[in-house]
Amino acid sequence: MKRIAVFCGSSSGTDPTYVHAAVALGELLAAQNLSLVYGGGNIGLMGKVASAALAKGAHVTGVIPEFMLQKEIGKIDLPDLRIVQSMHERKALMADLADAFIALPGGFGTLEEFTEILTWSQLGLHEKPLGLLNIAGFYDPFLTFLDHAVTAGFIKPKHRALLLTDENPAALLEQMRSWKPAHLSKWLPPQGT
Repeated sequence: MKRIAVFCGSSSGTDPTYVHAAVALGELLAAQNLSLVYGGGNIGLMGKVASAALAKGAHVTGVIPEFMLQKEIGKIDLPDLRIVQSMHERKALMADLADAFIALPGGFGTLEEFTEILTWSQLGLHEKPLGLLNIAGFYDPFLTFLDHAVTAGFIKPKHRALLLTDENPAALLEQMRSWKPAHLSKWLPPQGT
């Protein structure tokens, strides 16, 4: 595990704990000689995690669609800023570049990007660890929903187990390092069952 993709908000949120966590994660990635792959933004938690990682010497790769760069929200001082044409290209490139994925607090975009990568894991398209950094219980309602979906028969327990969670960045990274792919069998039952 050398490159971690971090999905997070282009806003800083209302609780300063979110910003502190983004900074702590960026600094921790650098301290552990891990590279950061992120959405290329200069604002919100995205900007905080990238600036913290850069300040401590980490290699940071930003991936941003051209239309976002034109709105002047891109972190143009990055030595490794990849400009793509669409959000789809952004997600595909981030997935290719990363060895693991973490979600900090965020909104629609964060949830959509992270759950797509989680779905790809469920489908067997990759075997990379995924973790939610559950700062101040931010993801508690989402985790409750996932557990409800297991109970309701829409998510299998073995697929629910693909998602690692912790409120501490160092503990989450340790879980991710020790995570082993489950080599799950086909996620859909044979036709006719």
